[in-house]
Amino acid sequence: MTHATLTTPRTSWLHDVCLPAALLALACALPAAWADSRQMPESSMLPAYKQECAGCHMAYPPGMLPASSWSRMMKGLDQHYGTDASLDPAMVRQISVWLEAHAGTYKRVREAPPQDRITQSAWFERKHREIEPAVWKRASIGSRANCMACHTRADQGDFDDDRVRIPK
Repeated sequence: MTHATLTTPRTSWLHDVCLPAALLALACALPAAWADSRQMPESSMLPAYKQECAGCHMAYPPGMLPASSWSRMMKGLDQHYGTDASLDPAMVRQISVWLEAHAGTYKRVREAPPQDRITQSAWFERKHREIEPAVWKRASIGSRANCMACHTRADQGDFDDDRVRIPK
């Protein structure tokens, strides 16, 4: 056997089997890289989540709440903060599984906030403690839940303090 006959099957196997398998594993792992993070851009989010939830409000990164909060929220969509946001059971299951898989587990979201509201979490309160109550009531902001009003790149998962612009 020559050197060429020994390396050709191995090279072919690496190229034909290992490389595609590695690329597939990487593609599946990329969304998981955003798990447990406040920094998930909408482009990395489950399309069903974006379609169903971002139709009414920003598609919040799932890492902003613990799994227990997302679970309760998805079970109570008929009374979703004063709105009936009911979905068919299959869609609820699909979105719930994704939200819980990507929910926050880090120190910041270890405990569920009151009423499972991101805006009532300890970390949210701490990060926004210098904002006067009157600021939240400005027509250009509307409420504490309107992240996009001040975090202009929130839809890209960017909540960096250096890019905050509080509208008048």
